Amino acid sequence: MKFFTSDTHFFHDSILGMNDFAPRPFINVDEMNQTIINNWNNKVGENDIVYHLGDIALYFVKPQRDAYQAILEILLQLHGHLILIKGNHDSRALFKYLQNHNYVFNGLPKFQFHDVGALIKYDHRQYYLTHYPMMLGIAPQIINLHGHIHHYSVPVKENINVGIDAPELDYLTVKPKFGAPLNFKEIEEIVNKKAIHYPGQDIKA
Repeated sequence: MKFFTSDTHFFHDSILGMNDFAPRPFINVDEMNQTIINNWNNKVGENDIVYHLGDIALYFVKPQRDAYQAILEILLQLHGHLILIKGNHDSRALFKYLQNHNYVFNGLPKFQFHDVGALIKYDHRQYYLTHYPMMLGIAPQIINLHGHIHHYSVPVKENINVGIDAPELDYLTVKPKFGAPLNFKEIEEIVNKKAIHYPGQDIKA
C-alpha cells in the first residue's frame, strides 16, 4: 500500500505549543516525535511505501553528523520504505548521510530520494508529489500533493496539502491521528470534497 505525508518536523522545538502557524500541543520534542512514530506505525505496514514530501526534521546540534544520526534513528523506527522528496528544511548532506546508511529489505531500499518531485499514477489519475505547492490549476487532470504550508489551504482544487497538520485533513470524515500518513482512499476523499469548495480555476475566488 502507498501512503503520503509531509512536514513531520521531527525535533523542531520552536513550533511546540499552540500557535497560528503549526500548532503542536506537546510538552517537548520527545513527546511529539514518539506520537508521530506511534501513529505512523499503527497505520503503515513494514512493507508499505510512504512518500514523505519534505521537511523531515529540524535539529540544530554540533557536530552536524550528530543531528543526522539522530534523524536517521527516528526514520529507522518508522515502518515502510520511505521515498523522500527534499523540503526547504532538508539538506542534500542529510540525504547523502541517509544514503550512506541505507539498506535493502524485501527487495526495496529503506530510503529513496528525489530533489524536486515525483509523478505517479493511481486509478486513472496522475499525482505530482512536491514539497512546495505547484499551482497546477491549468492541468486539472493532475493532482499536486504537497506540503510546506501548515496553516493555509491553497484555494485550488488540484492542490492537496498532505502535511501532518494541514487544513485539508478537515475534509476527512475520520481525521487521522497526528502524524499518521494518508492512504489513497483518504487522498481521494480530500480531492472530491475540496473540488466542491473550489470548483473553478480562479485562485482569487
